[in-house]
Amino acid sequence: MSQRLFEQFTLGRLTLKNRVVMAPMTRSRSPGNVPADIVATYYGQRATAGLIITEGTSPSPNGLGYANIPGVFSASQGAAWRKVTDAVHAGGGAIFVQLMHTGRATQTANLPAGARAIGASAATLEGETYTPQGMLPYSTPEVMTTDDIAAAITEFENAAALAIESGFDGVEIHGANGYLVDQFLNTVTNNRTDTWGGSVENRARFALEVARRVSARIGADRVGLRVSPYGVFNGMGTDAEHDALFTYLATEVGKLGLAYIHVVDHSGMGAPPVPESVKAGIRGAFKGTYILSGGYDAARAEADLAAGLGELVAYGRPFISNPTLVEKLRTGAELRAPDFATFYTPGAAGYTDYPSE
Repeated sequence: MSQRLFEQFTLGRLTLKNRVVMAPMTRSRSPGNVPADIVATYYGQRATAGLIITEGTSPSPNGLGYANIPGVFSASQGAAWRKVTDAVHAGGGAIFVQLMHTGRATQTANLPAGARAIGASAATLEGETYTPQGMLPYSTPEVMTTDDIAAAITEFENAAALAIESGFDGVEIHGANGYLVDQFLNTVTNNRTDTWGGSVENRARFALEVARRVSARIGADRVGLRVSPYGVFNGMGTDAEHDALFTYLATEVGKLGLAYIHVVDHSGMGAPPVPESVKAGIRGAFKGTYILSGGYDAARAEADLAAGLGELVAYGRPFISNPTLVEKLRTGAELRAPDFATFYTPGAAGYTDYPSE
């Protein structure tokens, strides 16, 4: 078998030591929305990845809709993230922060004082989420005004600048999985009739404006975008223009010169598979690096890299329980299964206590 997965790769201004990406995964180890010291240990243990993308990190108090997720909009958060980036760089790795605004995927009990549940439209997410008061239904979001939209875009821009100041090599805009950027893209969550809703161009406007402003602030070669066509997480769905929207979005962010587009196929977790025609459309429209994601093992990764379907391959859950996943992929060693019960619980258990062998 070829070893393309373990070759160096140039991403923007970075030289990655391999093509393995650690995918973003919420772990809820940030009490008070500030990464605990143990977070630096966790990412440092996994610095053999060519690129680490952090858990979803809010650019705004309004985006902290889940319990104990981190932000990147205050000095204390920036100082905590500096410990993380230093740990990863000491291990020879590179790290992007994923900017995730939860939007309607919010329970106000999780928000700090003065923050609001907001969304593209007043579409309440069905189900419940964990809060300090126990499981509660998601809150109905306030419809974002044009001023709210402008403020949110500025928050993304400022968060990106703080991330670079805190030592990150770049940022990934989370436009997937039913969070705020995706909520503007999707007709399930966007029934606006102004310039931020309706047509493909209008629904893509928020994502594109965030990408434009962030790129102008920190450099487009430090910016990636994650999307999840056909994803159903957080109540998302499809419509007649769905495929055209993602081709349009890929074309337009490609014009900005973004470092990469990260395309998630969650079919291995129960979502409909992303049609190959959609992946090919995005691949053809976006001229930068394409990150493959969705249930990869080493053999499938090598095959898809050899076929030119992408340049980098993201791995999620295997990295949780296998800190040295890159070496295990290289040697074919058996992978350790993760403990699902500790995905979002506090402390080292199921977080930093997995053996390195």
